[in-house]
Amino acid sequence: MYVTVADFIKEWNREADLTLHVLDGLTDEALQQQVHGEGRSLGRIAWHLTTNIPEYLTEFGLKMEAVPNAEVVPATAKEIAATFRQVSARAAEVIQANWRDESLGQVQEAFGRQESNAAIIMGLIKHIVHHRGQITVLMRQAGLKPYGVYGPPKEDWVRYGVEHAPL
Repeated sequence: MYVTVADFIKEWNREADLTLHVLDGLTDEALQQQVHGEGRSLGRIAWHLTTNIPEYLTEFGLKMEAVPNAEVVPATAKEIAATFRQVSARAAEVIQANWRDESLGQVQEAFGRQESNAAIIMGLIKHIVHHRGQITVLMRQAGLKPYGVYGPPKEDWVRYGVEHAPL
């Protein structure tokens, strides 16, 4: 749990950077990849994790502009990544400008429970991590090599002298 806003911002920026590495690995063609016919496409998931940031923060009392045309998934992977870059940077600015360390301990209603602001913003990071994991699986299905977020993808194990990724 975060004790200071600076602690949160440090982790937020690290996770945003990791997410950008994943998003930068997308191709326009891969945006159409789906788990199944009725499921969200890779592009829809990537766009959702981007456009949800201001929606989420606004829900909990912070003022942040919504992403224009948030209901329409862009046709290019570059646009999704560029928008995520802008939105995640703006989110850090909004939190730093509006919350102090004491704000993190304040409790409010969140998804039917009483949660501290620290838990709420940790939930935002977990939401992004959750969808980032979905994206990396769909990248594999689309024939793309995902970025090694918390460890190398199978193709990179050879750099460590390992022919096959450990099980």
